[in-house]
Amino acid sequence: MNQRLTVPFRALQIALGLTASLAGLDKFFNLLADWGSYVSPAASAVLPVSVPAFMAVVGIIEIAVGATILGFAPKLGAYVASGWLLLVAVNLAIGGYLDVAVRDVVMAIAAFTLARGLEAGAVYGIYPSGTSSMATATVESASLRQVSRAGTAG
Repeated sequence: MNQRLTVPFRALQIALGLTASLAGLDKFFNLLADWGSYVSPAASAVLPVSVPAFMAVVGIIEIAVGATILGFAPKLGAYVASGWLLLVAVNLAIGGYLDVAVRDVVMAIAAFTLARGLEAGAVYGIYPSGTSSMATATVESASLRQVSRAGTAG
């Protein structure tokens, strides 16, 4: 894989992970938006809990997805974020928030692109297929460089 893709894919990973985490955290404070107002009337009618309670659950899920993207399983987190964002976009479209729905579709495409890039090794270069996180890739990258130097030093 082209090493020039490492920086843009890492930037995408960090941006998506932080966005999900911060949006999830804000579900408890409503500083960025009144998140409950984005729940469509159709969705709110079938919720088994109140909208604020639902948004708290949404916040916990978003924080977990963000942490997953940033940490231990970024590919899985990116796929979950992609699907999640498409579901959110459907809810937003039903509620008449088409402009925000379109943005969420674009973010879903970005998350899907990140997941596929991670599968292809675009973020970390060509590493063993078991590499799943930034920390693992960094350790494996350092190990591969040491092996490479040792092989060329003799």
